[in-house]
Amino acid sequence: MSRRFHVRTFGCQMNEHDSERIAGLLEAEGMSATPDAADADVVVFNTCCIRENADQRLYGQVGALAADKERNPGMKIVVGGCLAQKDGAGLAARAGHVDVVFGTHNLAELPELLARADASGNQVVEITDETAVSPSALPSRRESRHAAWVTISVGCDNSCTFCIVPSVRGPEVSRRSGDIVREVEMLVADGVVEVTLLGQNVNSYGRDLDGRRPLFAELLRAVDAVDGIRRVRFTSPHPKDLRPETIEAMADCASVCEQLHLPLQAGSDRVLAAMHRGYNAERFLARLEAARSAIPDLTVSTDIIVGFPGETEDDFAATLEVVEAAQFDSAFTFVYSPRPGTAAAGMDDPTSPEEKQERYKRLTDLQDSISWRSNLDRVGTREEVLVEGPSKRDPSRLSGRTRGGRLVHADDDGTITPGSFVHVDVTSAAPHYLLADVAGD
Repeated sequence: MSRRFHVRTFGCQMNEHDSERIAGLLEAEGMSATPDAADADVVVFNTCCIRENADQRLYGQVGALAADKERNPGMKIVVGGCLAQKDGAGLAARAGHVDVVFGTHNLAELPELLARADASGNQVVEITDETAVSPSALPSRRESRHAAWVTISVGCDNSCTFCIVPSVRGPEVSRRSGDIVREVEMLVADGVVEVTLLGQNVNSYGRDLDGRRPLFAELLRAVDAVDGIRRVRFTSPHPKDLRPETIEAMADCASVCEQLHLPLQAGSDRVLAAMHRGYNAERFLARLEAARSAIPDLTVSTDIIVGFPGETEDDFAATLEVVEAAQFDSAFTFVYSPRPGTAAAGMDDPTSPEEKQERYKRLTDLQDSISWRSNLDRVGTREEVLVEGPSKRDPSRLSGRTRGGRLVHADDDGTITPGSFVHVDVTSAAPHYLLADVAGD
């Protein structure tokens, strides 16, 4: 019987894609996947370190496996990803029953590291500052047959004071556009109809290859030209680098979805300056308006941090004002979490946790009301949905996404398969999803 593996992912889409590669590497070694960590011979935690609770969740889940490892001494527990890159040997020391710790640049070495742990019976820690093998060259076990992630760059050259990503992912390194297009062509030949282009800052794609030319806009056009691709998405862009050429390409390219994730982070110019974001509220709103003017029916999401060090009530009020002005269709909202090694971690932070939570509730209440109004505006419309599969909460319904990325639940007659495109008539709405009937035609 082959060895079994289980991969558990924390964090962003880049981590999800890395987990597909981890699974691909282990399958190439003859292992098979299992949904139950307790039954696995190898358990891999692919970690995030953006917020403090990610650390706590990891150590809690790793600790919960200690009893399983006692029952199965041959079990290997592996921790990789951003938290492993940040904490390295400290993580291994804190969790003594972990067998392998590897960083973001060492993904390709996982089979070798497991072999070393098997042979020695000792902990193996491998953390380097550069990637020897491009992750895109590694085998991948996709969770979806019809949709795929495509990495266009890794790392980040920005210096946002709250963000640890440049420390754990390194400087920005872009792939050649020809390699990206060839990957999309191969994915389409394998049945993929939707790709999401991934980078820490997709809008600065290619600057390390060719100066300041608008290469991301050119890449969008090149991917759009691939025969058979139906939908193209991308994440995450940086507002300061959203160029007119990119907006124009989004408007021109039939496969590029009418969806834009534009992280605001804060609405106060003072806080934005302290964050080193490179724009103010007026500039942000101007770029948002330019995108909406050029791209009809554009769906816009954002990220917002509450309680950045030194944020005053006036600063927070400015954030609420921008949220009201921007009318985001959805938002990912977070209470600020200090990360050791970032500039913001050393800033004076007099605001109490209770006050931050109160602000967070005010923000989420406002955004939920805006999101609900936005979704209510879709009631009575007909939408094209790419079916993802049964609804997680109600298996009698199917779930899918509109071109704008809105989640839709519709009645399932059992004949519609994941990867199908169907038209639905929207019948009702909630803040975070739409309900619909599959159209009669």
